Amino acid sequence: MSSLLISIIVPCYNQADYLDECLQSVFDQQYQNWECIFINDGSTDDTEELALKWIQKDSRFQYFKQENSGVATARNFGIEKARGKWILPLDGDDKISKNLLQIAAEKIEEGYDFVYSRAEYFGNKSGEIPLFEFSFERLLHYNILCSTSLFNKEKANNICFDPNLKHGLEDWDFWISYFSQNSHKVFKIDEVLFQYRIKEISRNQIVNNEMDKMQESKDYIFKKHEKTYLKYLGSYYDLLTEIKLVKQENAKLSKITNSMKYKFIAKIAQLFGR
Repeated sequence: MSSLLISIIVPCYNQADYLDECLQSVFDQQYQNWECIFINDGSTDDTEELALKWIQKDSRFQYFKQENSGVATARNFGIEKARGKWILPLDGDDKISKNLLQIAAEKIEEGYDFVYSRAEYFGNKSGEIPLFEFSFERLLHYNILCSTSLFNKEKANNICFDPNLKHGLEDWDFWISYFSQNSHKVFKIDEVLFQYRIKEISRNQIVNNEMDKMQESKDYIFKKHEKTYLKYLGSYYDLLTEIKLVKQENAKLSKITNSMKYKFIAKIAQLFGR
């Protein structure tokens, strides 16, 4: 058995209906050298009762409780408690395939220090999640990684999930910080090993339906990482600013929509979700 200890961080807020399925997927892992740190983020349902059942079942499960502070704070707490060098965030309503940790550990032994897999929706939506091959510049355009990706705690260098991002995208912000400070050898497993649940009502659906909040989160991330965007994207970032100004000038917009310059700027801006 590999000596690599993998710490799985599971924050949960009122997800008792799905928790057994999530933790069962951890328990069923072929790879055995793991710990699962479960953080109850102030749940008011049966989360604690279910979590304690798993603690009794297997000592590799650890349970902590905090006042409701959001998923970012819960993940940070779990990472701080983790004994493993390798961290895998996993939300309490999602699940992983039984061979994910085994394949990830093998790739780490080969020298990779960031591992993710193909992923799919389940629940109220099905189908594969489109995840492109990794490049940092592509990541700056939009989030191409699921939060459930294996990363090196030491290379994270004390960065944390940002509690200010209460409306989502905290994982995208974390990955930008993570990859901007070190070089990484990244491996994408060409198998669907992560399942992302879509519920009738979820935080991400609420955010996606409230575009102002989503845009607020994006603007916060762009401003926070402005130096990184300018360093890696240069003129692309300038073009993003330009298209924003163009769109504000509605009277002039109709006169230039057929110009090559506008089409090029609009294409770049689209990558940023503008």
